[in-house]
Amino acid sequence: MKYVLKTSAPQKQAFDLTRELNPQQIAVVQAPPRELLVLAGAGTGKTRTLIYRVARLVAAGCHPERILLCTFTNRAAREMVSRVEGLLGVDMRRCSAGTFHHIGNRVLRRHGQAIGLSPDFGILDPEDARTLLASVITELGIEALTARRFPTPKVLASLIGLASGTRQPLEKVVEQHALKLLDQAGLMTKVAGRFAERKRAMNVVDFDDLLGSWLRLLEDPATSTVADELRASYDHVLVDEYQDINALQGALCDAMARDHRSLTCVGDDAQSIYSFRGADFTQIAAFRARHPQADIFKLTINYRSTPQILALANRSIAHNRSQYPKELTAVKPPGAVPAVIPLRDVFQQAEFVAQRVLELHHEYDMPLARMAVLYRNHSHSLELQVELTRRQIPFTVRSGLRFFEQAHIKDVCAYLRARQNPQDALSWVRLLRLWPGVGAQTAEQLATLLAQAGRDHATSAQRLAEQAALARGRARDALTRLAELWAILEDPALQNPGDMIRRVVERHYGEYADRNFPNAAARKDDLEQLAGYAERYPAASEFLGELALVQGISAENVLGAEAPDDMLVLSTIHQAKGLEWPVCFVLWLAEGRFPMATALRQPSDIEEERRLFYVAATRAGDELYMSYPVIEETRDGPSHMLRPSKFLIEIDTQPAVFDRWQIEEAPADPVPG
Repeated sequence: MKYVLKTSAPQKQAFDLTRELNPQQIAVVQAPPRELLVLAGAGTGKTRTLIYRVARLVAAGCHPERILLCTFTNRAAREMVSRVEGLLGVDMRRCSAGTFHHIGNRVLRRHGQAIGLSPDFGILDPEDARTLLASVITELGIEALTARRFPTPKVLASLIGLASGTRQPLEKVVEQHALKLLDQAGLMTKVAGRFAERKRAMNVVDFDDLLGSWLRLLEDPATSTVADELRASYDHVLVDEYQDINALQGALCDAMARDHRSLTCVGDDAQSIYSFRGADFTQIAAFRARHPQADIFKLTINYRSTPQILALANRSIAHNRSQYPKELTAVKPPGAVPAVIPLRDVFQQAEFVAQRVLELHHEYDMPLARMAVLYRNHSHSLELQVELTRRQIPFTVRSGLRFFEQAHIKDVCAYLRARQNPQDALSWVRLLRLWPGVGAQTAEQLATLLAQAGRDHATSAQRLAEQAALARGRARDALTRLAELWAILEDPALQNPGDMIRRVVERHYGEYADRNFPNAAARKDDLEQLAGYAERYPAASEFLGELALVQGISAENVLGAEAPDDMLVLSTIHQAKGLEWPVCFVLWLAEGRFPMATALRQPSDIEEERRLFYVAATRAGDELYMSYPVIEETRDGPSHMLRPSKFLIEIDTQPAVFDRWQIEEAPADPVPG
């Protein structure tokens, strides 16, 4: 007896490419299965192109389960697969689509036994991984040996993950990304080794192991049979956002496509801006070196921005030497010329943005949500956030807290609050908890003692010194150092709040940040910006009063009514990648701020900063405003002149690609009534 099974295998079918694709996109979709690098410029429809290439492979008879589609979010993978289903009417659920980690999990469930990992292995989330690391640190007695210098489990986990992703020794990563912890690198390597042993014994992996173990299956000679089977499971490998992959992910892509050579990588070298996360620019820059027979396609027809904005972006990125040259062309009709606006100082910069946003909103009916303010570092938005709050212009900070709500800002401000008001027990608890050896219970007890003492004959520094004499071990050392710092803060000669903030960072919080935050350098930059802002106030009481008013207005806006649907977007440029707005403002385009001063040392760093500027410019669809303060002031008056960013100077040639606006100050409009 014969039984006919109606297979779900796709049948070859006609496929209309001309309806939604331009000739450049069609060329990519129709390219034969081989090694392809698709350089998709900003706003050129790369996602649509990748979707149609997957659809064409399936329409030509490839089973969905034989396609490996690697993306940077599972949501992106689901949307791509859904759109392919809509185009073809084919069930794509068996397509291996998702993030590298998602796919790595599936691979290890099937093949992990070849490297001693049972199919029921557990996956440690980041918090569990930090807990296990803390256990290893305690087990090895490292905390007692180097209590003040050894990084926290959170920082150590970040460095171990960076070493895995970049395929470098941990010590090398520490040298590159956490130089102040280099003297601890040997102990950190020992902890990392013991951490790996504990995971193996527990039959668990962390997120980094999902990729590292997958690659081990492919590269270890002892697992060559499994590697061949794994590679033979797929006929095509496709990768999205290829410019953002790290060395480990790049090696996985190459290894999975080694036999069939059908590898489609879509990305934009001009938008490679995540080296601090371990993204490896050489993966896309040296693609042809690794794949000499590869075809390279370029998508340059831009659907987002006006010709004027693209002219500026093209001229800027052309100064990068390490790139695949290309020029974006616009589909949109001509629009406004981008504007460069020199402002007197950071306060006038904030006033300009706020006023221009209101003009566009009220006079041209532009929704606030269709405008964005972009900046290199989160601290660059400090004065603007204050100005927007004062004017009650609703805003949202994309993927982050408002400046004054961040933990490191509140931590340091707690010192000033306790100095200003010794009866503030909450501030005492917060700052005491920052010191090693001072637990929650001890902090509460000390805070009560210090707050009750108030402003009697004994200073807070004296009382802290007395408590240090009674304490033991790490707590004694911590309280002794805190007493020394407090004696400095209580000095009547120290009145300026900016100087106080710098003393706290120098004597304690800078070291605390190095141990506790993977992005310690960025947080210390924030604190220096806070100090610069605070030093304009003659006394801590005035600075703290201003902070309280700003935070109070913010709270009223949030608690007094439902959050408005229409809010101005504030974002770092890194967080804005992949997004777009009709109107964009870019702040702080001054030399040393954007590009950052630290980037001036290496040509590769300058080129990444220029790519960041390119990303900022190409977020704008219709209008682009670029500003910088001319004078950086201190409480003693003008301190120095700021030069415009080299990214503005180098594109200031003929024909002009921007207008330079001159600001004239006029009296504010009278308040009605």
